[in-house]
Amino acid sequence: MKHPEQNQHGLAGLPGFARVFDGPGVWMEGNATDQIASVAALPGCLRVAGMPDLHAGRDFPIGAVVATQDVVYPLLVGGDAGCGARIVVTNEDHVSPDKLERRIRRAWEESIFEDVEPSRLFDAAWSQGPAGLLEVDGVPEALRRLAALDTTDDALPPSGDPSRFRAGFEGALGSIGGGNHFAEISKVSHVVDSEAGKTIGLEKNSLVALVHSGSRGLGAALFRAWCARPLVGAEIGAYLGELAGACRFARTNRLVVAYRLLSALSALRAGAIRGSFDVTHNDVRAELVSGAPAWIHRKGAAPAYESAFTVVLGSRGAPSWVMKGNGEEASLRSVAHGAGRRMGRTEAREKVRARYHRAELSRSPGGGRVICDDKDLLFEEHPDAYKAIEPIICALEANRLATRVASLVPVVTVKL
Repeated sequence: MKHPEQNQHGLAGLPGFARVFDGPGVWMEGNATDQIASVAALPGCLRVAGMPDLHAGRDFPIGAVVATQDVVYPLLVGGDAGCGARIVVTNEDHVSPDKLERRIRRAWEESIFEDVEPSRLFDAAWSQGPAGLLEVDGVPEALRRLAALDTTDDALPPSGDPSRFRAGFEGALGSIGGGNHFAEISKVSHVVDSEAGKTIGLEKNSLVALVHSGSRGLGAALFRAWCARPLVGAEIGAYLGELAGACRFARTNRLVVAYRLLSALSALRAGAIRGSFDVTHNDVRAELVSGAPAWIHRKGAAPAYESAFTVVLGSRGAPSWVMKGNGEEASLRSVAHGAGRRMGRTEAREKVRARYHRAELSRSPGGGRVICDDKDLLFEEHPDAYKAIEPIICALEANRLATRVASLVPVVTVKL
């Protein structure tokens, strides 16, 4: 396969087939571009795309997409396999923040699966994703209806044997997880592309359930099992089968978290949901690059296939943007998955604690509520720890990777 002839951004140390999609006002960490160069040097690497939210990870960068030939690198997926975001658009357009906050706390105390056999639930989520909930006895009827509305295109291979991952994860469905994961009721603040927006019901002031979460430890278990080496031959299929199971489990988890939000919003009745979609940020897919088969590794990057919806996540003080992908091969059909960190967690705790009292952190800079009982997480995930979202979105549009559809501003953000 032939590489592009030159690096279009001319960043020092990057070969011609590696490109970073930056733009005016996008802060870019030097360590992250150094890590991009390390990825580009891996055997079998065909192309590397760094998103404008690129930032350094432990070994390899976050916000990167890597195409390889004949080899798969679990390290390029990392320990959060299946992480992604789900959007559910409702026909609600008004809510009392005080009432919603009380209802959300009650929703998170609800035991959704008390009448469900745990291993049966795990196997259904692992093998079928949200559709598996329709076949498990004891699943609440409203959750069944929500699962039946899921139209996510499942292009994954069949899930592998779940037996070595089942124990310990049977009760994880419906939890958000730590770090930058969150659940949120957002409001549509601005619609740029009304024609695209109306296909899933995005109208000004519509309330939306937005969930960013992963496979709740399954990804870390998968990482420990496979990360030590690059994979070739039959090992690729074995790994991708187990990765598919973790991704389906993660997608089911986001649906169940969305169910909690929709329950608090009283939006589970028939006809209350206008549309939804789900995107995965950390996985490996078989796709074409320059017309030839390749393995596309995404680590903290959202797919942006032609005319398909995607979402770029803001911090809790900045809007998220629903966008429509352009299927741009130069970016390996991907966009940024969010604003991207500009401070490590330790640095954020120190600097944000010096700037704000903890009581101030229960409200976002935009006026939204924040439900979080972990004081360290409040500091670590403060908007000051993240890049500004507007330059990220502008860079994606300027590079023709995606176009804006609608912005979502936080009403209540949950990190429980």
